[in-house]
Amino acid sequence: MRLSSSQQRLHKAALKLFAERGSTNISVSELADAAGVARGTIYNNGLNPETLFEDIATLLATEMNARVIETLKNEEDYAVRLAQGIRMYLRRAHDEPDWGRFICKFAFSAKSMMGLWTGSDSPLPDVIHGLENGRYQFRQEQLMSVLAVIAGSVLSSIFLVLEGYKTWRDSGSDVAELLLISLGMDAKEAYQIARSDLPALKEL
Repeated sequence: MRLSSSQQRLHKAALKLFAERGSTNISVSELADAAGVARGTIYNNGLNPETLFEDIATLLATEMNARVIETLKNEEDYAVRLAQGIRMYLRRAHDEPDWGRFICKFAFSAKSMMGLWTGSDSPLPDVIHGLENGRYQFRQEQLMSVLAVIAGSVLSSIFLVLEGYKTWRDSGSDVAELLLISLGMDAKEAYQIARSDLPALKEL
């Protein structure tokens, strides 16, 4: 879904407020002030302050993964898709710190964001296909644990980037490499895949 310029402005302001406060509650006045608009603009753009957090969380849970899928739609190697998707998360967190902080604070606590890891546009289908095709080596019953490792690794790496401990390039490549190795891939191949050219994240 493509948002209008005023909707994008309001969503960006709300995202910043949620990320800075670590709270899911903001008032209409607070959002209007942060966005530099009149209170009526919020309602005119179809935003409901009572469901604003859930609306934004749901949007984030679908928008990023949809962009990754669109960017990598011609890539057939599931390992490359996983590694590059991870690195795109780290790059975006660096480029859009408020987005990264929001992800870090609410990715596990907000039910509406679980689609980041388990939805149809999440890494889940690719991980399953990679296992079925022999690209990965883990037991079927470990699938949810694998997703937990991916999610925890990505969020921890975003934190390292936001706090300035590592660059997004180093953190993204390192975590992608280590995850591929943990899934049973050869270490040398994992290293190469994790440092291959990274395409620009496409808009929807």
